[in-house]
Amino acid sequence: MSRPRIVIVGAGFAGYRTARTLSRLTRHQADITLLNPTDYFLYLPLLPQVAAGILEPRRVSVSLSGTLPHVRLVLGEADGIDLDGHTVHYTGPEGEEGTLPFDRLVLAAGSVNKLLPIPGVAEHAHGFRGLPEALYLRDHVTRQVELAAAADDRAECAARCTFVVVGAGYTGTEVAAHGAMYTDAQVRKHPMRTGMRPRWMLLDVAPRVMPEMDERLSRTAERVLRQRGVDVRMGTSVKEATHDGVVLTDGSTVDTRTLVWCVGVRPDPLVESLGLPMERGRLLVDPHLQVPGRPELFACGDVAAVPDLNQPGQYTPMTAQHAWRHGKVCAQNVAASLGIGERRAYRHRDMGFVVDLGGAKAAANPLGLPMSGPAAGAVTRGYHLAAMPGNRVRVAADWLLDAVLPRQAVQLGLVRSWSVPLESSSPEVARVPGSPKRPGEATGPAGQRPDGGDAGTHLGGEPAKGQPGAEPARNHPGGEPAKGQPGGEPAKNQPGGEPAKEQPGGEPAKNQPGGEPAKNQPGGEPAGSRSHGGRAKGGQSGSPRASGKPRRAVEAAGPRPARGGSGKPGRAPRASGAGSAGKRPTAPSGPSRSAGPPTDPGPEPPANQPPPGPDIAPGPVKRTDGRAAEGDS
Repeated sequence: MSRPRIVIVGAGFAGYRTARTLSRLTRHQADITLLNPTDYFLYLPLLPQVAAGILEPRRVSVSLSGTLPHVRLVLGEADGIDLDGHTVHYTGPEGEEGTLPFDRLVLAAGSVNKLLPIPGVAEHAHGFRGLPEALYLRDHVTRQVELAAAADDRAECAARCTFVVVGAGYTGTEVAAHGAMYTDAQVRKHPMRTGMRPRWMLLDVAPRVMPEMDERLSRTAERVLRQRGVDVRMGTSVKEATHDGVVLTDGSTVDTRTLVWCVGVRPDPLVESLGLPMERGRLLVDPHLQVPGRPELFACGDVAAVPDLNQPGQYTPMTAQHAWRHGKVCAQNVAASLGIGERRAYRHRDMGFVVDLGGAKAAANPLGLPMSGPAAGAVTRGYHLAAMPGNRVRVAADWLLDAVLPRQAVQLGLVRSWSVPLESSSPEVARVPGSPKRPGEATGPAGQRPDGGDAGTHLGGEPAKGQPGAEPARNHPGGEPAKGQPGGEPAKNQPGGEPAKEQPGGEPAKNQPGGEPAKNQPGGEPAGSRSHGGRAKGGQSGSPRASGKPRRAVEAAGPRPARGGSGKPGRAPRASGAGSAGKRPTAPSGPSRSAGPPTDPGPEPPANQPPPGPDIAPGPVKRTDGRAAEGDS
């Protein structure tokens, strides 16, 4: 008899704990598969310390394969679940598709950034839910302080060294507290020419900081923030976000280049496609974390509305503390459904909260005992070390080094602004050039990249120059896009643009006798930059699958246009005769682009013959950065 197949979707606090506990309970009596976009478990409470340069990124990333030896790891993102067929369809990190059959399914997909219908926020703000977003924020804040220190204009300096954090909950409070310490340390070494200092703002419509926590913790956190110079404004939020700043609900305008969105989270939209009873976007389950009417389906963590047995009529909140405990109970009940052990209902006891405010400052109430100052700091860091499933020694070593050595305020530039759009179904994975479009990610409005990044400059920073959908190579942001770049005017000798003037069917070449000098010849106008050949403009669109499986629900920001093309989802359609992505395109049969006069293209075609279309391969790519085009994507 074959062993039962258990599939767990998501490796957050709930999914990781479920996999680890199930591996111990089943003892090789079941095949456990963990489906997750990344190969690590992220310890989210320490993410603000990564953005502040206290911890290195790998310290808060626990290897799944290294800590779950009897669990099969499949890299990918679930985009369709067939409950009747007992299969999960997923898309891998390189666009490949697969299907996982199951006898028991555990949904622990977690949550994504919560969006509000505020103009400009989706285009100019960045969230704080994943490791790429923390790395981007660290680089961006460092860059803005360095640019502000070199600026002579006081207005520009003030805008660059003003950082606005929206959301005074657990995450937003820690981001503002650690961020203020980080920027103050930078300007102590390199004071600004204008004599100004960094300014951090914390906004929320709530009446106090961290309203969901004990009032004494709230007062302690607000006192520490104000001592560090953070401008705490309660009852105030963002009314509109623009490239140059934000308009607040009190009517004031703040010039800034940084908007960090920590308003909250919402359940992963994957569960909406199941058509099962929901409660505010979460899947309704019974106290045993099982979906009523579906004995093979379990849910835990942020995607599950779990009844709170201690408060009848209420559901457990979406916190890491509850998700971690959900995972253990869910694993026990899944094993019980297979005849191993007994079922148990989820009942919790509040153990208190801890908030790390940087340095020796913290606010904590372990077991209901309110604490502040160095004692709270020791309790907070001790709790994190005990709760982490790995990397404890490395984390403790980084804390020790941070206490005795200055932090390295450098920007690596590994994550760009358009790589971490606020509206993303997978904030834990950064967008990269040429990557497939993720299921459930909405296509932005006009002027916005299909992958969620802005085609122009972001309030949160500028995209990498020379990358698809990024700024052209200009000395200052806000320049006109290059004619050969996506989002700009197509190059006249590229597929989809106007026919080249030296090509048959086009206008006569301007460097012919009697004509104007060619634009790329000496004495003429400089040639515009050309885009890479072989890649369809607009990014990675593909056709939806014909299998009829449910797809991930569309994000709340609006409907998603249908994918075009006939290839696999997430893959750019190839133009006939053009080279594939990453390869040098085939040279056209037309005249040469050398400095000398081109050869005669021959007689012009008949008047009723259409000009060459996109099936004509572009010529050799001419890059603007001076590097070879071979293998560039």
